[in-house]
Amino acid sequence: MKILTININSIRAHAESFIDILRGGEYDVIMVQELKVENANFPHNLFDEYGYNVKVFGQKSWNGVAVFSKYSIEDTTIGLPNYSDPNARFIECVIDGRIRVINVYMPNGDTVDSPKFPYKLEWMRAFTDHISQYTNSPESVIIGGDFNVALTDADVWKPANYVGIAIVAPDARKIMQSWLDMGWTDVWRKMHPDTIDYTWYGYRGGDTIGKKQGLRLDYFLANASAMKNITACEIDMEPRMAPKPTDHCGLMININ
Repeated sequence: MKILTININSIRAHAESFIDILRGGEYDVIMVQELKVENANFPHNLFDEYGYNVKVFGQKSWNGVAVFSKYSIEDTTIGLPNYSDPNARFIECVIDGRIRVINVYMPNGDTVDSPKFPYKLEWMRAFTDHISQYTNSPESVIIGGDFNVALTDADVWKPANYVGIAIVAPDARKIMQSWLDMGWTDVWRKMHPDTIDYTWYGYRGGDTIGKKQGLRLDYFLANASAMKNITACEIDMEPRMAPKPTDHCGLMININ
């Protein structure tokens, strides 16, 4: 089973490049973030012909997550359990009765001095509480999405440019590191321990891709049950190279 996570930065604005992904048929499951559209206006009609079941948790103009699957989607949870949040950032479901996927668009937090930063940390702590039940589960569980955290300086093209920015804040990194300490595996880093590569390249600054001016913000985390069946994890550059691209690359895993 090939699974892709992609922050699409507006499913309507970048519908054409997203349809290219669906038309290609390479991915069995696609976890999408930053839909920027509420459920009632989600453009199902654009995607119906490609053979995916879809679960959507949308929000007008901001946030939003969705799961596309060639297999059944069961046991769906919308919104981070036990945390009151007006924002559409979390959807969890079981695919084909085989694997539990948790799709997240975590808060950005802006800067460490912003009133948005405490919300980022609060959300991440609530997420910690939720995923702890799955760490040692015999069920295969995959967490994927845009985490809005660059875990180490190796995940930032120029750390000096990001001092005081929430995505590299020590408090945010510490919470994410606690997930790895708990027993979750950062799949891409596990398979590429010495590689410097990124999943986000901004629109400003000219050829940010060619100049390797990016950030690693998108992740797959796997519990031990899932990790033993994962055979690959690679960055998919094609969505970022599309004629009208999102600012994120895709990230894919292959799991038996």
